[in-house]
Amino acid sequence: MKRVYSVIARAAVCATLAFAYMPLAGCLHGDHDHDHDHDHEVEAEEHHEHAPGTIIMEPEKAEAAGVKTSTVTRDSFNDVIEVSGSIQAASCDETSIVATTAGIVTHAQHISEGMAIAGGTTLFYVASDKLQDGDQAKRARIAYLAAKRDYERAKPLLDDHLITDREFSGIKADYETARVAYEAVSSNTTARGVTVKASVGGYVKECLVNDGDFVNVGDPLMTITKNQHLYLRAEVPVRYYGSLNLITSAKFRTQYSNTVVDIKELGGHLMSSGKSAVSTTSYVPVTFQFDNNGAVVPGSYAEVFLITGKREGVLSVPTTALTEEQGVYYVYVKLDAHSYRKQEVTLGATDGERTEILTGLKGGENVVVQGAINVKLAGASGAIPAHTHNH
Repeated sequence: MKRVYSVIARAAVCATLAFAYMPLAGCLHGDHDHDHDHDHEVEAEEHHEHAPGTIIMEPEKAEAAGVKTSTVTRDSFNDVIEVSGSIQAASCDETSIVATTAGIVTHAQHISEGMAIAGGTTLFYVASDKLQDGDQAKRARIAYLAAKRDYERAKPLLDDHLITDREFSGIKADYETARVAYEAVSSNTTARGVTVKASVGGYVKECLVNDGDFVNVGDPLMTITKNQHLYLRAEVPVRYYGSLNLITSAKFRTQYSNTVVDIKELGGHLMSSGKSAVSTTSYVPVTFQFDNNGAVVPGSYAEVFLITGKREGVLSVPTTALTEEQGVYYVYVKLDAHSYRKQEVTLGATDGERTEILTGLKGGENVVVQGAINVKLAGASGAIPAHTHNH
C-alpha cells in the first residue's frame, strides 16, 4: 500500500513540474518565432535599401514642390555668342517738342515721365512780357502792321513808276516775313504766353525744362515716344568680329527678369552690325529692332545671346535643370517614383534657355527640369530617411 502511494505521489510531482514549465516552453517557442519574423523583416528592409547619396522624395511631395522631369536626348542646338547689351527706345518712335519763341517757360499741367499724351495737348506756355525786349507776340504784331502799311503805300507808287520793281520787291518781302512771324505767334498766343503743343501722341520720355527756365527759339522742351518699337543693342568684343556675318537672331534676358526672350517672337530682326569698334570701348555694336509688347523696359541692361547657327546631335538640358555649388554644376536624375540621384555635369554653350552638357550624361536619363532646387533641399535635409517600405 505504501508503495502505491509513493508511485502516485511521484506521478503528481512530475505532472506539477510539467505544468509549471509549459508557459516557459511556450515563451521560448514564441521568442523563436519573433526572431524568425524579425529576420524576414530585416531581409525585406535590406532588399529596399538605396545606394548611398540617393535622395528620397515621395511622389505626392514632389508634385506639391513642382518637380517635373524630362528625358535627355540629342537634338539640334543653337551656337551662340554670349555678350552684354541694353534696351533702347527706337529713334523713329521719338519726337522732340521745341520752343516756338523765346521766353520764360511755364508748364501747362503736371507732367511725369511715362505719362500718356494725346496729339495737340497743350504742354507749355512761353511768355516774354517780363523780359527786357518785351513781349514777342506784341513785337511781332507791331512789326507786321508796320510792314503792311509800307506794302500798301508802295503798291500805288509802283503803278505810277515812282519806285522801281526792285524796291517794291524788297518792301513786299519784308511784309511777307513779318506776316508769317506774326501769324505763327498770334495763333497760339494766350494771356499766359505762347502755347507749345504736342505735335504727336505718345508717352513722355523726358521733360527737359522746369518752370521759370529761359529758352530760345528751337530749344528742346520735351521728348515724346510712341513706344511701339525698341532696339536691342549688343556690345560684341572685337575678338568675335569674324563671326558677325554669321549672326541671324538673338535672345536676351533683362536685369529684372529670369525669362529669356526670343527676339523673333516679338517680330524682331537684325538691323545693323558695326563695321568698326567704338574707339573708347573696343566693342562692336550689333543692333536689333523688335516690337514693344509692354514687358520690356527701355534703358535696362540685358544679357544677350547672339545666335550664329546650329549644331546637330548635341546633348542639352533646360537651364532650369541646373544647380550650382561652389562653381560645380549638377542635375538630378530620377531613378524611380521615389528616388533621385545628384549628378555632376560639365557645361558647354548656352542660349539662355538650354545648356549644352559635355560630360555627366549620356542621353536617355530622366532629369528634373523644374523644381530642381526643391530636390536639392530634400537631399540636404536630415529628415529624409535612408530607406523606406513605401515602394
